[in-house]
Amino acid sequence: MTMSGISAGSERVDWVDYAKGICIIMVVMMHSVLGTELAAGQIGYMHYLVEFAKPFRMPDFFLISGLFLARVIGRDWRTYLDRKVIHFLYFYVLWVTIQFGFKAPGFAAEHGWPYVIKLYLLSYIDPFGTLWFIYLLPVFFVLTKATRNVHPALIWGIAAVLESLHVQTGWTAIDEFCARFVYFYSGYLFASQVFALSDKARAKPTLALISLAVWAVVNAALVHGGVSEWPVISLALGFAGAMAIIVVGTLLAKMQWLGFVRFFGEHSIVIYLAFFLPMATARTVLLKFAPLDIGTIALLVTVSGIVGALAIWWLALKLRANFLFERPQAFWIAPRKQGARLQAAE
Repeated sequence: MTMSGISAGSERVDWVDYAKGICIIMVVMMHSVLGTELAAGQIGYMHYLVEFAKPFRMPDFFLISGLFLARVIGRDWRTYLDRKVIHFLYFYVLWVTIQFGFKAPGFAAEHGWPYVIKLYLLSYIDPFGTLWFIYLLPVFFVLTKATRNVHPALIWGIAAVLESLHVQTGWTAIDEFCARFVYFYSGYLFASQVFALSDKARAKPTLALISLAVWAVVNAALVHGGVSEWPVISLALGFAGAMAIIVVGTLLAKMQWLGFVRFFGEHSIVIYLAFFLPMATARTVLLKFAPLDIGTIALLVTVSGIVGALAIWWLALKLRANFLFERPQAFWIAPRKQGARLQAAE
C-alpha cells in the first residue's frame, strides 16, 4: 500500500483528512438543511445540494473508516476491543446522555417522564438521533475481525446484497447496518486500490478533473431522475461518489487549498459529537429573527453547527473538561497509547 500524502512527522494522510472534512460537512449540512426545512415547512436551494450528496455522503465516511483497519486487525482482542469498541462506546454513552439532557424536558412535556426513561434505555439497543454512526462502527470492527477466516468474497457479496435490498425494519441499527457495512468492508478489503486511485489522481489531475465532471453529471441526472435509490444503482452510486470524494480530497491536498476542510477532517468526530447543539440553537434563532430565505438560513445553520462544535471543543479544553472529547484513563482496558487523543476510526 502506497502512502503518498503522509504529513511530515505524523502518520496522518493529507487527502484522507480532506475527504473526511468533506464528509463531515455533508453530514452536518444534511441534518441542518432538512431540520430547517421541516421546521419552516418549505424547502430552499440547499435542499438540492443535500439530495445530490445523498447517494455517497455516508458510504464515503464508512469506506474511509475501514481504510486503515488492516494495520490493526491482527492485534490481540483486548487491545483491539479497547481501540475499536470501548473507544466509541465511551463517547456514545457520554454524548447520548448529553443529548437527552437537552431534549428530555421537551419529550417529557409531550409524552411524560416514563417515555423519556424508556427512550433513553432504548438508545442502547437502537442508536439515538445523530449518533448512529459511532454506534455502528464498533459493530463493523468486531464483525470484520471475527470473520477474518471467512473468504472475503463471501462477506462482501452478502454485504452488497444487503445494501441492494434496502432493508427497512424501522430499527436504525439494523437498517443502517445493512445499508453501510459493504462500504466499510470495502475500505478494509480494497485499501490498496483506494490508495492507488489517490496516487493516480495526484499524478494526473487533468484526467481526474474530467472524471469528476462526468461523475457529477451522471450522479445529478440519476438523483434528479428518481432512480438513484434503485437496487444496484444505489450501490454503484455509493462507490462512485466515495471515489469522487477521495479524488477531490487528493486534488485539494495536492494544491494545499481549503485548509479548513482538512482541519474539519482531522476533527471530524469532534464535530460529529457536538454539532447538534449549536445547529439546533442557530436554527431556532435564525428562523425566528432572520429575514432571510430558507436556503440561506439552512446554510448559516450548517456553518453554525460546524463552527459551534469546534467552539465547544475549544471551550472544553480551556475549562479542563477534556473528558468530553478525550477518553479518560479509567475507561481504557489496554495500555494507553502515548499522547492518545480522540481520534476517528483508523
